[in-house]
Amino acid sequence: MRLKDHVCIITGGGSGIGRGAALTMAEEGATVVVIGRTASKLESVKSEVSAAGGTAVSYALDVADYGAVEQMVTDVLNQFGRIDVLVNNAGHSSHHRRLLNTPPEEMRAVIDSNLIGTFYCTKAVVPAMLDAKSGTIINISSLAAVTPGPFSGFAYGAAKSGVINFTEFLNADLRNTGIRASVVVPGEVATPILDNRPVPPDADARATMVGVDETSAAILLIATLPQRSNIPELVIRPTMHRNMTGEIVELDD
Repeated sequence: MRLKDHVCIITGGGSGIGRGAALTMAEEGATVVVIGRTASKLESVKSEVSAAGGTAVSYALDVADYGAVEQMVTDVLNQFGRIDVLVNNAGHSSHHRRLLNTPPEEMRAVIDSNLIGTFYCTKAVVPAMLDAKSGTIINISSLAAVTPGPFSGFAYGAAKSGVINFTEFLNADLRNTGIRASVVVPGEVATPILDNRPVPPDADARATMVGVDETSAAILLIATLPQRSNIPELVIRPTMHRNMTGEIVELDD
């Protein structure tokens, strides 16, 4: 029970990496606060945590709405009195991936969910962590941040690159406060977000990808290190390199 008495906020907690992190942290004794936009998915995760003997609460909100994020943090502090870990996992990619075929509203939505939401949630929790002189912020990026191209899309790659930069900034800005920031940079992870790709990968392709369990284990490793230690960046990628040529969307698609 390495996270006993800890309160962990996990954005994008209704499915995929967020759901996996919530279940894993709850197994280690944490009270998990799952955040997302779809209430039904959050309720399902709460039920899973409860069935396993853990404690979970949920908030259906958009992480790009600072007022809603701030109110959530206030409620969590009023109810539990502390926030130990924030996992900034919320985010999505656009259906369109190329510059000329991506509508402006898709560009903005990707930046809002992946980057602005990470800014907002972090800004909201840091005051409580400063008061406690302790806290862990774990941001979820992607290899798309360091290998840009039409496969992952320009908006998603740029947003995830910003997440890496923001993590480095946090460790400089919050130096010697007791707060540590880490970024997890996964390669392809087999999550439901893959269904939103223009050409969704098949089951054989998904079997070669990083699993949610492995990504959750990486997040747990960072969260359970003694507070004196930090992993500023952790890259996790598939061992096998698959051919993605047929999944790259052409410019006129």
